[in-house]
Amino acid sequence: MAEINHSRSKNTAVYIHIPFCEHICYYCDFNKVFLEGQPVDQYVDLLIREMELRTEGQKLETIETVFVGGGTPTTLTPKQIERLCEAVRRIFPFSEDVEFTFESNPGDLSVEKLRVMKESGVNRLSMGVQSFNQELLKKIGRIHTVEDVYESIRNAETVGLENLSIDLIFSLPGQTEADFKDTLSKALALDLPHYSAYSLIIEPKTIFYNLMQKGELILPSQDAEANMYDYLMSEMEKAGKKQYEISNFAEPCFQSRHNLVYWSNDHYFGFGAGAHGYLQDTRYSNFGPLKQYMTPLEQGNLPVFQTKELSLKEEMEEEMFLGLRKVSGVSKTRFLEKFGKELEATFEQAIAVTSEKGWLDARTDSVKLTRAGRFLGNNVFREFL
Repeated sequence: MAEINHSRSKNTAVYIHIPFCEHICYYCDFNKVFLEGQPVDQYVDLLIREMELRTEGQKLETIETVFVGGGTPTTLTPKQIERLCEAVRRIFPFSEDVEFTFESNPGDLSVEKLRVMKESGVNRLSMGVQSFNQELLKKIGRIHTVEDVYESIRNAETVGLENLSIDLIFSLPGQTEADFKDTLSKALALDLPHYSAYSLIIEPKTIFYNLMQKGELILPSQDAEANMYDYLMSEMEKAGKKQYEISNFAEPCFQSRHNLVYWSNDHYFGFGAGAHGYLQDTRYSNFGPLKQYMTPLEQGNLPVFQTKELSLKEEMEEEMFLGLRKVSGVSKTRFLEKFGKELEATFEQAIAVTSEKGWLDARTDSVKLTRAGRFLGNNVFREFL
């Protein structure tokens, strides 16, 4: 049986989950809780304790990326942000050019909070904008205003935080192609170094899912969604924002290095309630509910809910359905080095089926999605499972 070569997959990335939100968006299925009345200070203390327990006695590799996501990490106070960032820097050895990202909501980013973040080592912001149409923002449960977006960007630039990314969502309920074109035009007018744009997915246990079950959610047609995505790719290209993943576009050297860890099927630490991690060939997830997450840590134990040691077959499948999200695709050479198997022989049928449909290109060293295949990515990924 072939063995997986882990020398190409080092533990150089850290994900930290802050589950608190001031408001629950209608489409969101991430692990989150209302901020009001929650033991946030205690959570930060125990989050730091988890990092200490997980790394105790280990020889740690230099950390290249840190990503603080949520929830809404910027619901933390400046003091809580400072305490968390100081602990991360104390526990982990950072590379000189570490990418340290904080997710944020427009409206949460005061100059004071941003200054603390910058002084604490944060050098990249990812902001959940979603739309520049105020009525649409209300319809999807967002509480920020369009003006909040502009003010937050001005505040970030005031403190010298210039590596900014914004998230957009298209194919929203009631959204027309003209609406999306207007949002995209306003987003690109900001001339930021990075943009993410996702097609709306209706996830179980969300407000939108419940509305859909009742027949009360009217979404754009699949043709309209495809047109929005095609327009997105074309406009990003014209603006010099190169597509490097199905939903991500960046200027040279501004790709999200942290997310590339996921898409390259590399390893990472995951900390916080409901967080997932991937160390060696084992994926693990923490308890999601706050009390279940915090209780083990109060007793000096890791808050792990479940672990799964992946088989060689599962590792190879993940390599494909994660790696194919990248525009550069999956390298046949890297696949052989990592798994000791030929990619084309391992997935001969899947490659044949998807190539014949015009969704996949396997003619070079990289197996990658075609432009048409990017919109139908999930159809392609299923063939590799």
